[in-house]
Amino acid sequence: MARISLDCTNSLPGIPLSVLSVPMENKYKCQQCLQVLRKPVQAQCGHRFCVHCFKQLTSSGPKPCEACRHEEIYEEPISILNSNEAFPDNAAGREIASLPARCLNQGCDWTGSIKEYEAQHEGRCEFERMQCEACQTSILRTDKDRHNERECEARTLNCKYCKITFNFKDIKAHDEICLKFPLQCKDCGKKKIPREKIDNGKLADHEHSSTMEHLRLLLPMVLSTARTRADHAAAHGEWQEDSGLGLYRAPEEGVTMGSGAAASMQSVDVDKKVNALENIVCVLNREVERSSVTLEAFSHQHRLDQDKIENLSNKVRQLERTVTMRDLQLSETEQLLRELQFCTYDGIFVWKISDFSRRRQDAVAGRTPAMFSPAFYSSKYGYKMCLRLYLNGDGTGRGTHLSLFFVVMRGKCDALLKWPFSQKVTLMLLDQNNREHIIDAFRPDVTSTSFQRPISEMNIASGCPLFCPLAKLAGKSPYLRDDTIFIKAIVDLTGL
Repeated sequence: MARISLDCTNSLPGIPLSVLSVPMENKYKCQQCLQVLRKPVQAQCGHRFCVHCFKQLTSSGPKPCEACRHEEIYEEPISILNSNEAFPDNAAGREIASLPARCLNQGCDWTGSIKEYEAQHEGRCEFERMQCEACQTSILRTDKDRHNERECEARTLNCKYCKITFNFKDIKAHDEICLKFPLQCKDCGKKKIPREKIDNGKLADHEHSSTMEHLRLLLPMVLSTARTRADHAAAHGEWQEDSGLGLYRAPEEGVTMGSGAAASMQSVDVDKKVNALENIVCVLNREVERSSVTLEAFSHQHRLDQDKIENLSNKVRQLERTVTMRDLQLSETEQLLRELQFCTYDGIFVWKISDFSRRRQDAVAGRTPAMFSPAFYSSKYGYKMCLRLYLNGDGTGRGTHLSLFFVVMRGKCDALLKWPFSQKVTLMLLDQNNREHIIDAFRPDVTSTSFQRPISEMNIASGCPLFCPLAKLAGKSPYLRDDTIFIKAIVDLTGL
């Protein structure tokens, strides 16, 4: 059986039912999304799914078929959905492709086939309404470009001054803080001055971020002041240090000391300026050190945050795996509860089969030729058994009879039981007027593998291929009322 390709990333769920121009037959419906099948695949149990839906169902491994459970025909391993056991249903795909279709969008009168709808119209209709990804507004497909460029409140723009990207709705707020936005100086009246050169509110941030630039600009001033001081000392006959030789030289002869007081005052002013500049340099050095410490702290915190994010990601992945396991356990528990709902422990089992007409049509068409009953037991710790029914017959009874078979299943206490199974089995189709039941009984052939201790989930079925002629279910049959039949099994418990 062909394996379904799982590398198709652009698959879609089913086509909406209302696209069809005619009433939809049930065989064209996906059992998962309940829409018209898109690229149908058929599971080994006979049910059909969109390839998109089937891939989602089996993405985490094989899953039980809920449609089989709903129809009470669940049978393992046939009713387990597995991508290795399913195949593309090309015949159903061709039938669906030829069905008449119409467009759902208001104002569009397009008609054609499903094939043409998928290939030419779906996702291209100019009357289709779609949601803008940015502002979530509903728009026509034909208006998408105009909306994105001119109308969308959440569209992105680039500031023509600072080139920063922002949403259209924030344009006024951005203009209020844009550092490159042109302003007019209130003092001198000069226009087109960037805000960053006027806004004193950013002074502190500017001082922190431009420390090295400030030092570079300050250096020529300090050197100029030093040279001025040296020239001043030389002009007034003060002792000064020769920067080249490390010696001191005396005032040149001829220099008078009459202006000594004025020179002294100027020297004091220069000293104050030098001291002030030295203080500024110290402050700037401290700012550099503080900025370095802050940067290191931010880097350390960033590493801690990255480690925390990685730990949280690992926890999320672990929780996802745990949730998947819980879902699987819950599914198994639900299946067990359904089995317990119909289970009996006295060797007597009544099987109600409703919706008989549809089930028989499925059997005739080969979609679901056989169905299994829920399990029942000879006692609490006894043999586990079930029935298998072919509504269109099997073997010699195909097309003419109901075929009913008895199945021995693997139970939890098989090691404590007597083997081979040798109890008399009576099978009955109940007359709903309680007059004349159809009865067949047999004693197991103890040499048959059907009645040995099971080594798999269930043994080969054994029973009556000619259990009941289909003609007895025609017309106003007492065995078929309200589209329902009842089958009863009785296991003789003598000797157990």
